[in-house]
Amino acid sequence: MSENEILSKGKEVIEIELKAVKKLLDKINGDFVSAVNEIYKSTGRVVFTGMGKSGLIARKIVATLNSTGTASIYMHPTDAMHGDLGMVRKGDIVIILSKSGNTEELLDLTMMFKSMGITTIGMLGVRDSSIGRQCDLILDVGVEEEACPHDLAPTASTTAALVMGDALAVALLEKRNFTAEDFALLHPAGSLGKRLSLRISEIMYKDDDIPIVHGSTKLKDAILEMTSKRLGMTSVVDDNGTLIGIVTDGDLRRLLEKYDDISSLTAQEVMTPNPKTIEAKYLASFALQSMENYKITSLIVADGNKKPVGVVHLHDLVKLGLKRR
Repeated sequence: MSENEILSKGKEVIEIELKAVKKLLDKINGDFVSAVNEIYKSTGRVVFTGMGKSGLIARKIVATLNSTGTASIYMHPTDAMHGDLGMVRKGDIVIILSKSGNTEELLDLTMMFKSMGITTIGMLGVRDSSIGRQCDLILDVGVEEEACPHDLAPTASTTAALVMGDALAVALLEKRNFTAEDFALLHPAGSLGKRLSLRISEIMYKDDDIPIVHGSTKLKDAILEMTSKRLGMTSVVDDNGTLIGIVTDGDLRRLLEKYDDISSLTAQEVMTPNPKTIEAKYLASFALQSMENYKITSLIVADGNKKPVGVVHLHDLVKLGLKRR
């Protein structure tokens, strides 16, 4: 194959799979709503099963559902007929993945589930099939053609099933009001866990580590406060301890460009008034996002009375491995 032929074939595969996914839009219908509602109200787990490539897709959907609050497991059809059927309990819902809808092992299983009184949902390539006729609900993931030129290797069909599984997972996530905090409980490790669970109150500088000066403080003393606290800034408060401004390294550099003598200036005269603040209850990732949006390196943490209770610095957030969404 020439370079152009390789590029053309790659694009052709993507076009075929795009077409398969777009056709799913017409298949998100009443059956899809019923499937979401059945899973939502069930008292058990969602048990997926499928042979070959369908089984691999089933495993991925299981992982997505588990990470978004819907307890799921995968059961291999052959193992099920040799004892693993005991995994299925009353209250569970079974989702059967099959391109043809006629896979013998899966048909036998479907009949077993029916005799056990288990609700079955077929995620099938052919609605009017042996398995389809035994299922309580059907999610149609049929495609017109596979990207494989011999129509042998599942390609577009597995993509369609995977996308339908994602649609199920996200619809259930929304129906359960599954939050970022809920997600964090299931993903405690690594930067993802930190981004979703670490709160500002846990990582901010506080108490004696907060750089604070009064508005009437001489600029020289304000600089000493900034130097001793090593955050490149200081908050400025009034007589009541209420935040009125901030002085940063950048402010000092701009002052030196304008004035030859800054010894007589006070913090209030050089501060930036009404600085950006954040509350300690928010996630650290939100602080990072705010700092990047406003192009600042420090964020003052204030309470409900606008009094400084902490400071968050960009470098500390980056060190913790936090990244923007």
